[in-house]
Formats: sequence, C-alpha cells, structure tokens
Amino acid sequence: MPTVLSTKKLTESQRSLLLQAGISLVEYNAIAIRPEYFEVKTKIDNAIITSQNTVKALLDKKVQIENCFCVGKKTKELLEGNGYKVKVMTNYGKELAEIIVDKFADESFTFFCGNLRRDEIPELLKKHKVNFTEIEVYQTVLKPKNFERTFDGVLFFSPSAVDSFTKGNNLKNTTAFCIGTTTAAEVGKYTNEINVATKPTIENVIVQIVKYFKKYK
Repeated sequence: MPTVLSTKKLTESQRSLLLQAGISLVEYNAIAIRPEYFEVKTKIDNAIITSQNTVKALLDKKVQIENCFCVGKKTKELLEGNGYKVKVMTNYGKELAEIIVDKFADESFTFFCGNLRRDEIPELLKKHKVNFTEIEVYQTVLKPKNFERTFDGVLFFSPSAVDSFTKGNNLKNTTAFCIGTTTAAEVGKYTNEINVATKPTIENVIVQIVKYFKKYK
C-alpha cells in the first residue's frame, strides 16, 4: 500500500477518498496562519483577495467591499456565502492581474494579502500604473517538521508549505503532488518528479494521486 504525506490536514471526506483507493495517509500542518492587526475605516470599492485566509480576516473585521476580484473557486464561494459580490475570479494571481490591467486599469484597488504574498499581482499593477494600496491582514508561519522516512508521495498546497517541508526533509525517491503551477514552480527547485492538479482544488490533487498509484497496482 502506498503512503502519502499531506502538508495540510485534510477533511474527513478528503481522507476517505485516499483510504478507499488503498492509499495510506500521514498528515500535518506545515504552516500556520496568524491574524495581523489592521484597520479599514471606509468602504472599499475594489478589493483584490487571493486566499480564504484573507476572507476570514476581512470577515473578522466586518470590512465592507463593493467589488471583489479574487483567486480561487473556494475563495469565491466563501466571499459570496458571506454576502460579498465577486466581480472577477481566476485560478491564478497572474491571470487576475492581467484582467485588471486589461479591463479595470482606471479603477483603484485595495490588495489584502499575507506577509508571504507572491509578487505577480503588485509587480504587474505597478508596471501598468494601476492605482492600488496593499494591506497585510495575516502572517504565514512556517512549522518545519523532520520525518525519518520516505513517502511515496507528498501533497503540497502552497509555496510556503514547500518551503516549510524542505527545511527538514528532501524530495528524493518520492513524487510531489501540487495544487497548482505556482506551488509546482517552488517544488521544481528540489525535484522533477511533480504531478500538478488539473484544477486548483484539494480534491483534484487527490484525484491525481489515485490515478497515479492505480498505474502501479
């Protein structure tokens, strides 16, 4: 029976998808999220939101937003489920920035983010002189953990989780399963054995794992 390591604790239904396929699972949280203190005194016209962690921080402060420009289906669902209007949703930050530059360059934006946010969005907006303000709403804290064994596969859901895992472990003799191309690019610094989900969801990562190990049965 193959054994995989998830760098994020999964839900009961996600675990059962693996176990039903005859795949053993070890899991831990490679990163932790800590809220940052921030203040927003007026209603935001246009907010750029790239993660569910950001949405939770905004909900906690009851931030009012006219239009949300977000990354990820789950982020969109969380926003809409809490009464926010999502104007644009993409799977990746670069795609979102390109749409903003192409169609909304005359607007002003507030980019709510974490301390380890990627550079694609702010760099592209600056390059095309789109007016935006950046507000840090949470911190991503690495939680490195050493494993004395090799796993048949390792699941990664963010570049920061890759950073955390590789502080105490290597990716020799294993396959990395990644939620998207940004995470895969970080994994690519350590191994070429990479399998990327066709959709950026945890469930699709699991689908790829099940397909991958079915070949070896």
